[in-house]
Amino acid sequence: MSAPVTARIAEGVASIPAAHWDACAGDANPFVSHAFLSALERSGSATAETGWQPLPIVIHGPCGTPAAIAPTYAKSHSQGEYVFDHGWAEAWERAGGRYYPKLQVAVPFTPVPGPRLLLRDPALAPALIAGIEAVADQHRLSSAHVTFLDEAQLPLFEEADWLIRAGTQFHWHNDGYARFDDFLAALASRKRKAIRKERERAREGLTFRHLTGKEITEAHWDAFWTFYQDTGARKWGRPYLTRVFFSMLGEAIGDRLLLMFAERDGRPIAGALNLIGGDALYGRYWGCTEDVPFLHFELCYYQAIEAAIMRGLPRVEAGAQGEHKLARGYVPVTTWSAHYLPDPNFRRAVADYLERERAAVAHEQEFLGELTPFRRG
Repeated sequence: MSAPVTARIAEGVASIPAAHWDACAGDANPFVSHAFLSALERSGSATAETGWQPLPIVIHGPCGTPAAIAPTYAKSHSQGEYVFDHGWAEAWERAGGRYYPKLQVAVPFTPVPGPRLLLRDPALAPALIAGIEAVADQHRLSSAHVTFLDEAQLPLFEEADWLIRAGTQFHWHNDGYARFDDFLAALASRKRKAIRKERERAREGLTFRHLTGKEITEAHWDAFWTFYQDTGARKWGRPYLTRVFFSMLGEAIGDRLLLMFAERDGRPIAGALNLIGGDALYGRYWGCTEDVPFLHFELCYYQAIEAAIMRGLPRVEAGAQGEHKLARGYVPVTTWSAHYLPDPNFRRAVADYLERERAAVAHEQEFLGELTPFRRG
């Protein structure tokens, strides 16, 4: 008979040594790295005060170091998640329940698919899921949610009888292109011409710089912070991330950052920040101080494609939503989340909703797949 496995709640990401965390997280996805998550915490971006109390759930191995970690947060709201459950919260509270706090296994403010069970020992996956459930049960929480789950880990939650939810993003896939023109050659003639015209208009009078590692200075972060604040104010009312977060990230993993600027007469007027993963370029934040037609597409999509081709990366993930990405060569893909709802009546109602939602998502993706700009046949 195997010995019982004990899961504990750690006092934040920063309380766990980086080497121990990263031994579980691996190095393919930068968003689950100790550097990224601890910077969110230490910068004041993801804290109890902002509604993201870090409570990583940890299982230690025989040697006394972490063998399995779930990056878990107690949430007092549903902002910054990009998998919307506001309707569930309203229904639960109308029925007399208390939806918040809830448990969220995720990367705060980051709609990027990736592993949510960080496993140095893969055999501990069921125990880690059971640990998440136990925390929700023992504290009488309404629910636990694992969002933007790597598809490879989806069967683990299906086997644990969690509810599964599907969503849609748009990713660009590198079909062995050696240069941007090779990608354009795969498109229908009309779409190819449209992209060339967009790029010409967006680039008129501008120069573009790509910076990484020690090339990125505090002056560059100051400029980018201005752009990020503008976007954050328009989208969320206030930016999720603090200014110091970007400095911390640059110091910790600058060689995995790609900061791109559009400049007019040597002065940055727009910027986009990407993270470089093991098999993808991840577009994350962007903003501008000058309205230039098609500049968003140029800086966030086309420049990202060129950077991925140059680095031999198989895809670009440019964030949540955005059917406008279709015309730029980004195709619909399914994203996944898993949900634990202890109350049987609540679970039944949500399960019925999710079944209908998944059918709608599949139908929509089939329709969207017909709208891609690639040549037929």
